[in-house]
Amino acid sequence: MIAVQHVSKHYGHHTALDDVTFHVKKGEILAFLGPNGAGKTTTMRILTCFMPQSEGSATIAGFDCLDQPMDVKRHLGYLPEIPPLYPELTVDEYLTFVGRLKRLTPQRLASRRSHVIDQVGLGHVHNRVIGHLSKGYRQRIGLAQALIHDPPVLILDEPTVGLDPKQIIEIRELIKSLAGSHTIILSTHILPEAMAICDRVVIIHEGRIVAEDAPDRLSSRLRQSEKMSLTVKQPQPDWLERLGMLPGVLDVLPTANPNTCTIACELEQDLREKLSQFVVSQGYGLLELKPLSLSLEEVFLKLTHQEEDAGPGESDHPDSSGQPPA
Repeated sequence: MIAVQHVSKHYGHHTALDDVTFHVKKGEILAFLGPNGAGKTTTMRILTCFMPQSEGSATIAGFDCLDQPMDVKRHLGYLPEIPPLYPELTVDEYLTFVGRLKRLTPQRLASRRSHVIDQVGLGHVHNRVIGHLSKGYRQRIGLAQALIHDPPVLILDEPTVGLDPKQIIEIRELIKSLAGSHTIILSTHILPEAMAICDRVVIIHEGRIVAEDAPDRLSSRLRQSEKMSLTVKQPQPDWLERLGMLPGVLDVLPTANPNTCTIACELEQDLREKLSQFVVSQGYGLLELKPLSLSLEEVFLKLTHQEEDAGPGESDHPDSSGQPPA
């Protein structure tokens, strides 16, 4: 549904994107993840036909972003980081305006406006002035304008920035509900957001793709050992040393909780049964034994650290203040 092939973006001698390639399948939610200045916004602007790439190609729903921009926009809904709203209009007036820009017929517009208002939870504020609504509601209105023409593809740029925790949960759940019927790229620098919403992660750093996979597979690719957390009821003074002597155990690390430790085991070794039998046989009292994986934060730090060690890169070009039209 979305194909980015060897895309680069140059500003004179400055390279903002360097040979970026990734694909998004129909109905998938992809997190486009990276720190500020990594190249996320530049990529989003190329995909939304706001600026051309210097090299490579980008297509959405089979249409080329450079050669067929109007066809791309008909198949695309875009929510920029700052929603393009008119605060003096009511929600109904604004969505009517956007629907006309999208060239919906009056009958289709009325139907779609009613549908998206219910879909994003704006029913009880549909006749209120946008400028009087909270940031959470304005974010919902921004999502409604992206959905008004029922596009197969959605591009959401930092959709939860500036929201309070309750609003963040609501917007995340709303985005997750759109999976399957829409193909979604979610641009973010918030790592838990990718874990909470997305099927797959593309990590960009200094204009280059440094990893692409499901979050759990990224973790397994980078870890050097299997790790487990063990909590017992009655630890003995030498319990950590005795655990460390078991076959397959590489290291035993204490934690702030004296009843809990972290056990590092050889890769591909599942020692849960042996560990639980040992703990029970020693009378420690088994309370919890669970596998641990790298968090997405740790994955990101490892990947970007590897990139920095490999050599200097280029950061994203400073963004202009313009945004693609609604």
